[in-house]
Amino acid sequence: MPSQPSKELETFDNPQPERDYTIRIRIPEFTCLCPKTGQPDFAELHLEYVPDHLCVELKALKMYVWSFRDEGAFHEAVTNRILDDLVTATQPRFMRLTADFNVRGGIYTQVVAEYRDPDWQAPACVDLP
Repeated sequence: MPSQPSKELETFDNPQPERDYTIRIRIPEFTCLCPKTGQPDFAELHLEYVPDHLCVELKALKMYVWSFRDEGAFHEAVTNRILDDLVTATQPRFMRLTADFNVRGGIYTQVVAEYRDPDWQAPACVDLP
């Protein structure tokens, strides 16, 4: 049976919950509809997060992203909605979603939304020589 879009975000246990590490996921084929014109909007999503106890399952993420294909949404709203849904599903220490939308009317849009667990302290950056 062919795959279907889904709003369900599945997770799995973080294999290294005692360590801060970053997961980066590039999603180059995000599509939704312009709520004003109904024309398609295309974006590349960049998800970065420091998991706590759960990680997002990639096939479920793919089906979730696909579920926006026929929905009208402003860039700002859909970026924040996706971040909120991912935070609800995974409860990360930190998560950032960057949505790079393709040109529309001669204008490119990039929306960056972040979540930080208030009890989490980011490790100090290391600058190597």
